Amino acid sequence: MDIPLFLFVFLQAIVGINLVFPLILYALYRSNITSEATKSTPSDSATEADYAIIVTAYQQTHQLPAVIDSLRRLRYTNYHIYIVADDCNPSELTFEQHNVRVLRPEKALSSNVRSHFYAIRRFVRPHERLVIIDSDNLVHPELLHRLNERFDQGFEAVQGVREAKNLDTDLARLDAARDIYYHFYDGKVLFGAGSSATLAGSGMAFSVDLYEQCLGQFTVEGAGFDKVLQAEIVRRGGRIAFAPEAVVYDEKTTGSQQLVGQRARWINTWFRYFSYGFGILGRGIRRGDRNQILFGIVLLRPPLFLFLLAAVTFMLIDLIILPTLALLWALGLAAFVASFWLALRKSRADSRIYSSLSQIPRFVWHQLAALLKVRKANRLSVATRHDEATSSHPES
Repeated sequence: MDIPLFLFVFLQAIVGINLVFPLILYALYRSNITSEATKSTPSDSATEADYAIIVTAYQQTHQLPAVIDSLRRLRYTNYHIYIVADDCNPSELTFEQHNVRVLRPEKALSSNVRSHFYAIRRFVRPHERLVIIDSDNLVHPELLHRLNERFDQGFEAVQGVREAKNLDTDLARLDAARDIYYHFYDGKVLFGAGSSATLAGSGMAFSVDLYEQCLGQFTVEGAGFDKVLQAEIVRRGGRIAFAPEAVVYDEKTTGSQQLVGQRARWINTWFRYFSYGFGILGRGIRRGDRNQILFGIVLLRPPLFLFLLAAVTFMLIDLIILPTLALLWALGLAAFVASFWLALRKSRADSRIYSSLSQIPRFVWHQLAALLKVRKANRLSVATRHDEATSSHPES
């Protein structure tokens, strides 16, 4: 085999491993499922841990009353809510609850990290833990109790589940299907296999000390603060726990322009931060650390639609020049479809999500449109708008 052909095959192998990696990860998860580190145990704490709940809003405040009403329904007493109203109209924010504090920065922060630290520096008391919530999220009443179960096991970082609160369009259902896939493999399975759950931007909690240590020295502009944070936690040797019953309800994108703008920022984020995976993978190999090895591999994995498109492209090329490899691509794609189906079944996905799967080509088309805008992603609309509402920041 000459060198150009060898390099071509090697490139295909790098892409192809992503098709079967979910099933490999699932096999590791099944073999490690009885690990004490992944068991959920009831909290036996005599007193409730003290939480700061930080809600970041950028320009739009339409959904904040619903968010605050949802947080007031928490079956928990020891928490304080901080709303960082970044570049918002102050007259629209009047909350009379004693445990709600509205913070109005003097000038626009335009950054999740800056908003979080703006709140941290204005805590009414020294909180033990903080929870990050987007301005379009609702929360399950048991959220803090379920997070406590992981903290009480010794973890200092916990990612909950972001379930869809709207499934009224095909795009919203496909967006939800994508979230289910990632929560299953990058959350439940990855953590259960002995590594760390990836962070999802909201519905996540940390000890205040850990958050300050990991991001206090970074200036994160644009999208991706969660990517920097998760890499720093794992690089330090920590694990991010997954709490499948710590549920927040997230607004799914319903319009094509919303989807394109949001995905352009997400794709841009992957290109900016995927290289963190090399350092974490290398560190894990040197130390024999399963957490860092698996997490490093996950950070290097391209977005779903990119490696699926690459796989189909390579398969079509190989039909002409390397028919045997084309058969392997077909098997790999079948394995990926099986893994996607497994995630939906194990997560008990809503039946409406299955009915929308025929629209996947349309969803991929919008992702391609987003790819064309990736270089100016952070200069597009400053937030992902959901009708009259918006998510937290340009980074969302």
